[in-house]
Amino acid sequence: MRILVLTKPVPDPAAGAERLGPDFRLDRAASPSVVNGNDEYALEAALQLVEAHGGEVAILSMAPANATDTMRKALAMGALRGVLVTDPSLAGADLLTTIRVLAAAAAGETFDLLLAGLDTSDGQAGAVAAGVAARLGMPLLSNAAAIEPDPGAGRVRVRRLSAKGYDVVESPMPAVISCTQALGAPRYPSLKGIMAARSREIAQRSAADLPDAAVPADGAWATRVVEAEKPAARAAGRVVKSPPDDAAREIADFLAGRRLI
Repeated sequence: MRILVLTKPVPDPAAGAERLGPDFRLDRAASPSVVNGNDEYALEAALQLVEAHGGEVAILSMAPANATDTMRKALAMGALRGVLVTDPSLAGADLLTTIRVLAAAAAGETFDLLLAGLDTSDGQAGAVAAGVAARLGMPLLSNAAAIEPDPGAGRVRVRRLSAKGYDVVESPMPAVISCTQALGAPRYPSLKGIMAARSREIAQRSAADLPDAAVPADGAWATRVVEAEKPAARAAGRVVKSPPDDAAREIADFLAGRRLI
């Protein structure tokens, strides 16, 4: 099996609050980059599938040129090679352009499954996997909690989380799967993996290499952030210290007054 995993370098959530620059774009230089947490779960699922069925795992990112340092961690986990789409014209790209670029880059790869995390910590749109699947004309199996491929039959079955429990869905391969953390925690890179990652290939692609991406000229994105402001300060909380029976009535009246019950 060949599995392609979308991985995005994002500002380290542990480094503190993310900041916006004067152009309302995320200031990515303000904190070190790490592999997006949910993408690591997708990568772990891919590695386990290849360990069970054979094959290889590759990663695909769209990011600034220095993202190769962050991608090495994903390679150290066990991916065999990487593809980085990087171009100054993509700085500040919106969701639609990101989808177009990733889909065009993925179209140049051979894979049975394309895996992605549910969302990213810096964007949280949660629409990239669906958009890429639509652009590629492939089935989308979303919210995967278990993945069961049948390479011989060319099909894959997924246990998909739902509001009522889970559904079992199946499709032919190649297919796109968005992965949940229920698939299992990502492994720590071993020393051997870290050493091997130093020499593994990360092929770079520019916007010009992806004519099917239809990247808008001069950053003419379909969407643009025109204003950003801090949320209003949180009001002081109300503490109920009455005896239990009275406290229950106060809380019920409080909720009812706000039409929450």
